[in-house]
Amino acid sequence: MDSTTSFQTSWRQRVDDAGAAAEACRGVGEVANYIPALRDVAPDRFGIAVANLDGQIVSYGDANDRFSVQSLSKVFVLVQGYRTWGDEIWRRVGQFPSSNPFNSIVELELEHGIPRNPFLNSGALAIADSLVSRHVSMESSIVTLLRELSGSAEVDYNQTVAESEFRCADRNIAAAYLMKGHGNFANPVADVVRSYCAVCAIEASCTELARASLFLANRGICPGTGKRIVPRRTAQQVCALMLTTGTYEHSGRTAFAIGLPTKSGVGGGIIAVIPNQGTICAWSPRLDSTGNSVRAMAALENLSAAACLSIFG
Repeated sequence: MDSTTSFQTSWRQRVDDAGAAAEACRGVGEVANYIPALRDVAPDRFGIAVANLDGQIVSYGDANDRFSVQSLSKVFVLVQGYRTWGDEIWRRVGQFPSSNPFNSIVELELEHGIPRNPFLNSGALAIADSLVSRHVSMESSIVTLLRELSGSAEVDYNQTVAESEFRCADRNIAAAYLMKGHGNFANPVADVVRSYCAVCAIEASCTELARASLFLANRGICPGTGKRIVPRRTAQQVCALMLTTGTYEHSGRTAFAIGLPTKSGVGGGIIAVIPNQGTICAWSPRLDSTGNSVRAMAALENLSAAACLSIFG
């Protein structure tokens, strides 16, 4: 039995069972209707894809349909921030969990304009500001990175969704001005927030995002090209932040239930890293009260338990 057949055989039933676990949660939760362009998304679609380090995929459901990545993009914004600024990026943002929602600015004021972590909106905005200082088009640099990592030239941002987000970006604008008031924001607020909204409006599929995340499971090296994306230590740090902060105030519960570095987005996607093995991306638009996909979480919890994926043994 060759490696492709072995991978497909060992994961097919597990992925099908994870899909069944997600089906059991059909109809639970609400779409991110505070973003006008996402209100009309079909709420009960579901897909999941598992990728190994050879780039092989086992998928279920709508795994090849593109969706709005939203805060999944923060992983790649952080990676690009590190690639651009190195360890200097940690002067702009911390590495600490938060018990507040992803768009809260309470802690930002208390901590003098330094976001607690890069996966809060304020943290991603601080890194976006640093990228705007170095890139003619910050959003294009993230699209280019995702195309390279996923092997798909069709990944791009949706201008309609980006404009819709910018029109309701009051809290992000407030966070940016608060950071600017504390000296942690260099560029015009509207320019950075508009670029940030465009990055959130990138559309990609579960299969594309699973492949794009493989470098995090492979010590910072993209398996498809052999190119080092970030140093091994940085890949470890990104995964550590995903584990402790990737699903916002729900992160402790996610670590307890799934035991993998994860990152969610209000488009309904969740990516998970299985160190030294591969990645998973699950997607379904209905969210729980903390902004995480109900069905994607159910699928990941089922899959982690069935395949003994937790990094805690």
